[in-house]
Amino acid sequence: MKEMMKNTAILLVITIVAGLVLGLVYQITKDPIAEQEAKKKKEACQEVFQDAASFEPAEVNAVNANEWAQAGFAQESVDEVMSAIDASGNLLGYVVTVTTREGYGGDIQFSIGIRMDGTINGISILSISETAGLGMRAEEVLKPQFAGKQVEQFEYTKSGAVSETQIDAISGATITTNAVTNGVNAGLYYFRTVLGGGSANE
Repeated sequence: MKEMMKNTAILLVITIVAGLVLGLVYQITKDPIAEQEAKKKKEACQEVFQDAASFEPAEVNAVNANEWAQAGFAQESVDEVMSAIDASGNLLGYVVTVTTREGYGGDIQFSIGIRMDGTINGISILSISETAGLGMRAEEVLKPQFAGKQVEQFEYTKSGAVSETQIDAISGATITTNAVTNGVNAGLYYFRTVLGGGSANE
């Protein structure tokens, strides 16, 4: 009995010490991690809106869950919206950060720069864990295809894009292609329906 109590006490002490150490490590590392994340987001904003002088947080308004799902975005979420401002204080557009849960290797998060007329400046991938040599080629293959396009919705194709609305799929990685394409479409839908941005048909 005494031996059991002794072992219990030792385990309790070890647990308390481990908890204190983990808490200390968290306190030490949380600020540098937050700074790195903020730096990464700022760089992403600048990448997709190079002519903006500054970026200001915009309110992320909730969308009707049923409408969002019916539009085909049940696996997508809008995480953050930044207003892109020029040197004169004019609104150039928005940087919409989206997470899609349709990736082959997990969530994919990226920022989309969208001008007020609905033109996509580009996308910047923030987080991706797809298969090396396949889905991880999203940066190389998919990212350049969205820049400069002004459409309401994209679709991917395996046979070669023949219109502005089509995106060439990554060979052997249609799941990743589908995830990124749906994420961009979700960002555009949010831009039009919530942020009041322009439509390609206007």
